Amino acid sequence: MRCPLLVLPAVLLIALGALACGGGAGPPAAGDSAEADSAPAEPESADLNDPVAQRVEPFQIFDNLFYVGIEWVSCYLLVTTDGLILIDALYGDHIDTAIDGIRSLGYDPADLKYVLVTHGHFDHVGGAARFQETYGARVGMTAADWELAETPPDNPDWEIDVPVHDMVIADGDTLELGDTELRFYVTPGHTEGVLSMEFPVREAGEEHRAFLFGGVGLNFEGVHRTNLYLDSVARIQRLAAEEGNPIDVNLSNHASMGRIFERAEQLASRAEGDPHPFVDPEGYVSWLAELQRNAEEKLVVERELAGE
Repeated sequence: MRCPLLVLPAVLLIALGALACGGGAGPPAAGDSAEADSAPAEPESADLNDPVAQRVEPFQIFDNLFYVGIEWVSCYLLVTTDGLILIDALYGDHIDTAIDGIRSLGYDPADLKYVLVTHGHFDHVGGAARFQETYGARVGMTAADWELAETPPDNPDWEIDVPVHDMVIADGDTLELGDTELRFYVTPGHTEGVLSMEFPVREAGEEHRAFLFGGVGLNFEGVHRTNLYLDSVARIQRLAAEEGNPIDVNLSNHASMGRIFERAEQLASRAEGDPHPFVDPEGYVSWLAELQRNAEEKLVVERELAGE
């Protein structure tokens, strides 16, 4: 996926976008307006829409968390004692990949209670209506990104079936299902209403604090949005540094942005007694610092473009 930004000075802007996108395909681009937000970048390769090329075998990360996404876009299955939660919903033919993955892991998609969408770009929300209509899952998103998802795109290739408004999630809201409570944070920047969330993940009776930043990519435009992004990163940095309660598991909604597959390979080959590769509070702090540095560099560029 291209991370298109303004042409001048193009080299630095593209470099910043690539860094934020994990060096590879990233989320759709977003401008300062709702209209710009509704126009994600078109994939550079048709492989991004090919369910065979994009297929990833589902895998377990923790006792209650599984990956059912594709190579490009993440999708997580969170298992509770009272049903299932899907985080992001993929799009197009990839929706079947998530459904097949849920079944292959031994779970029934009919047990889905919620689909939580990190932001309103098609690659994250595109499958939500199908999960809602077929399995009765309730769909949750922030108000700003409900509006974004409902904005007709300029390109028909980006059109989605928009789900019915079930839940408008606000900052500080919580959701409890069975033995699991999720806490929500509105962290704008990548879009105006990026939804981030934290929840417990467990292995062999040990619990960890997982956090999913719902909009990592810097592929958007403008001083205002870049400042929003920096504010959001600073807020997550404060959360991560809470004494006695660090964020120790980093999840990302594009796998390349959070080294999801690299850590999954380490997990698959972990020897008895080795640490869990997804549990890394120090690495999370370093990752956030990198996001901050990249955004600060972008802010310099955006201010120059704005004549400030």
